Amino acid sequence: MTGPTDDQYLEKRKLRTGAAGWVLLAGLGVSYVISGDYSGWNFGLAEGGFGGLLLAAVVIAAMYFAMVLGMAELSSALPAAGGGYTFARRALGPWGGFATGTAILIEYAIAPAAIATFIGAYVESLGLFGITDGWWVYLAAYVLFVGIHIGGVGEALKAMFVITAIALTGLVVFAVAAAGRFDPANLVDIAPTDAVGASPFLPHGWLGVWAAVPFAIWFFLALEGVPLAAEEAREPERNVPRGILAAMLVLLVTGATVLVLATGALGAQALSESGNPLVEALGDSRAAVVVNYIGLAGLVASFFSIIYAYSRQTFALSRAGYLPRVLSVTNGRKAPVLALLVPGAVGFGLSLTGQGDMLLNMAVFGAALSYVLMMVSHIVLRRRAPGMARPYRTPGGTVTTGFALVVAVLAVVATFLVDPIAAGATLGAFALFMLYFALYSRHHLVAAAPDEEFAALAEAEAELT
Repeated sequence: MTGPTDDQYLEKRKLRTGAAGWVLLAGLGVSYVISGDYSGWNFGLAEGGFGGLLLAAVVIAAMYFAMVLGMAELSSALPAAGGGYTFARRALGPWGGFATGTAILIEYAIAPAAIATFIGAYVESLGLFGITDGWWVYLAAYVLFVGIHIGGVGEALKAMFVITAIALTGLVVFAVAAAGRFDPANLVDIAPTDAVGASPFLPHGWLGVWAAVPFAIWFFLALEGVPLAAEEAREPERNVPRGILAAMLVLLVTGATVLVLATGALGAQALSESGNPLVEALGDSRAAVVVNYIGLAGLVASFFSIIYAYSRQTFALSRAGYLPRVLSVTNGRKAPVLALLVPGAVGFGLSLTGQGDMLLNMAVFGAALSYVLMMVSHIVLRRRAPGMARPYRTPGGTVTTGFALVVAVLAVVATFLVDPIAAGATLGAFALFMLYFALYSRHHLVAAAPDEEFAALAEAEAELT
């Protein structure tokens, strides 16, 4: 391991500490995900029908609940800005750490691009500014919200919290309005195919349940990003676990609400092709206009917060030397400027495809791969480091995270069922990152970085015992 280890190096790469308590962290977790309630999940109806998406959502909700219990333990033991990368670095070494960090970075760089296309669909449906070509919306979103993040984390998290509260209010308005339009027959209006197990409830059979998994993940995608705020939280060993668990409970309620009510209000067939499903489910009503405007807040909340997530993941990998070190330099407001700008430029480029469903599947591939590696990390650390200080312990231990691991593996495969070309391209990008690590960055790691120090201390303790 080579590279600078002095205080001056780390002084240029500091984040603002103590900026968030558990309530703000819970808001961050909800904001990461809430755009998934407003758009994207409904494409799963085309893959599995209402029944297929419902069953996939139940399994995925169980996986996420098990996973966040595992991550709550890991984040209490290893509170650093690297999140999943930090956990895997400690458990699986540099290769495993970089692989996990890369998978998360791919997820967080692509997810905002998908959300930008959904923002464009909502803006166009409102006829705002006479915009009919979404790329202006994509550009404006990236410029505005990356700029706010450059202003500092405290301001960003508080603004995010307000936007998220507005978005949750919009879901309440939607639920009240959609309940009056609900018709159970709309849930099963997709004609059954000749697939194995096909029925009105499962029009595409049992395989359709599997194919719907990536879209069920959209109800919870990026929740695992809460630990990325560990270095900027107060008492992270307590507040990060509380924040991520509170966010999960909120998202269980909101996801179930929109899946049942939106499909029952409009119909599975019509909803499966919609770019703004909650609005279309309410027809031409006044509530639809209200939800359309507030829906923008929901999409913006996730877009805004995932920008935060990709910047912190980039920052952590760069500070430790896995990515070019210049990406982790912070400004006077303690914001990592290039870690915000570079992935943002990549995401904007991807958003120009306008293919939100394709980008969603690519983001899910990165997410599911990272879940596999993080759950393996939890299991490995339970076995190899039983004496590690764990202020919070996962109920059920490795049985809980083992369940999440199995479902995450199935989710990775499911992305190839939905779009093998997009999933294959994402796998190719992941492979290029790993090649960069193999040929260059593994020889230039920074020993003084917090994540590397965690690993070095663990190795020293192992040698002593």
